[in-house]
Amino acid sequence: MTVTVPSVGESESMPSQGVPARRRWLVRLVPAVAAALAGLLLYVSFPPRTLWWLALPAFGVLGWVLRGRGWKAAFGLGYLFGLGFLLPLLVWTGVEVGPGPWIALAVIEAAFVALVGAGIAAVSKLPGWPVWGAALWVAGEAVRARVPFEGFPWGKIAFGQADGVFLPLAALGGTPVLGFAVVLCGFGLYEITRVVIEGRRTGTVRKAAAALGALSVAVPVVGAVAARPLVSDAAEDGTVTVAVIQGNVPRLGLDFNAQRRAVLDYHARETERLAADVKAGKVQRPDIVLWPENSSDIDPFANPDARDVIDRAAKAIGAPVSVGGVVGRDGKLLNEQILWDPAKGPVDTYDKRQIQPFGEYLPLRSLIGAINDEWTSMVRQDFSRGSGPGVFTMDGARVGLVTCYEAAFDWAVRDTVTDGAQLISVPSNNATFGRSEMTYQQLAMSRVRAVEHSRTVTVPVTSGVSAVIMPDGTITKRTGMFVADSLVQEVPLRSSQTPATRLGIVPEIALVLVAAGGLGWAVGAGMRGRRAGDV
Repeated sequence: MTVTVPSVGESESMPSQGVPARRRWLVRLVPAVAAALAGLLLYVSFPPRTLWWLALPAFGVLGWVLRGRGWKAAFGLGYLFGLGFLLPLLVWTGVEVGPGPWIALAVIEAAFVALVGAGIAAVSKLPGWPVWGAALWVAGEAVRARVPFEGFPWGKIAFGQADGVFLPLAALGGTPVLGFAVVLCGFGLYEITRVVIEGRRTGTVRKAAAALGALSVAVPVVGAVAARPLVSDAAEDGTVTVAVIQGNVPRLGLDFNAQRRAVLDYHARETERLAADVKAGKVQRPDIVLWPENSSDIDPFANPDARDVIDRAAKAIGAPVSVGGVVGRDGKLLNEQILWDPAKGPVDTYDKRQIQPFGEYLPLRSLIGAINDEWTSMVRQDFSRGSGPGVFTMDGARVGLVTCYEAAFDWAVRDTVTDGAQLISVPSNNATFGRSEMTYQQLAMSRVRAVEHSRTVTVPVTSGVSAVIMPDGTITKRTGMFVADSLVQEVPLRSSQTPATRLGIVPEIALVLVAAGGLGWAVGAGMRGRRAGDV
């Protein structure tokens, strides 16, 4: 007795007469296992690994399991794909607080992937379905970046492509276009594979399907090659020598905030050590100095001893310093970058705008407190949001500030550039996440942002990995993790804007409209087909 497995283009329903129940169950299990493993494959394509190309077969397998499915089965398969991807990707969120928040976050975010899976299955019956399907994936990312609690863009496909051939597309249309190209290419590879397999079985090749697959692969690759001239390291407004300070922390874990004075002292000490090396002629004198987020969790405006520590460090290095502080002002708690002049002291500030839910503020505080009051004690007071982009003028250079979590949000990076930033700094604190992959995932985001806006990006981090990134996304200097270190380098200042910077949200809106059009077409065709069947 033989079992006939439906081709990938056929409906999920299949005749079951004469097929043993156990074999039917195994046949149905294959797509579920494949979906979960494809999600895991997508995770493996993300940093710290440089296996960016694994995203292509991951989406190829997703196309296989979804094509021709009913929406209920596709929803379930999409959910398994999402869990396979997001559970390992976000494991760092539970490093110090346990598995509960990590699993809850992955379960919620995977639901968005499940909805996208149902949509891809619907449009898979349309001509040119890889285009509609890839646009739907971008639409799902657009929604996920905005809701709930102002969104969570972590895991955008673009953020796994910092080492990939498609990276120049970030300069053309930002993360939506870069992500679209990767997904489209993956679906195109599946389409080519499907045509080849069917051709061997039937002895004929469907030319239209073969052309569709070939174009779905070729267009993203050709587009990336064509976009390469948009990526440039040339200085347009001169250069500036930057110093990135990583002071390190005494201990890992959530008690980072209990180490506030030690952390401040460490960063001041590393700055003074660098000043001694400059005086000895070992290192080039920096024009500007960048400290990480939370480098002074003791409010220097309210605590004279903290102010004195920072002041001595700034005077020692003889350059303006951007200091990451936690500041109380007018009854508000602010995650603030403070521009510290060696002669004048604090002269400008930037308050973080995109603050992290459950980390810097607690949504649904009363409900969560009723479930577990330990969680509410971790965030005793909510941080307040800043109101505008931060661009510091430091020794004549205009430095855009994008604090940690903000690097994941397209708008939070772009508006510093449109506000005049000639280079970007992403001060961060990853000490609470230990030696997890979080810091490497965030570093990859900064590399994509460098190409997207053609700006040097510096990443000062309390405990690593700190880095200097050129406008082409190349890391030229980096530190280790949990070491005190400093990076000094001359970097280009740039003022021209890439198409991605100028267009802003337009490419994302266009792809969402494409997705909506394809989904509307598929739903309309399905309804017409059902009405015709009733006649």
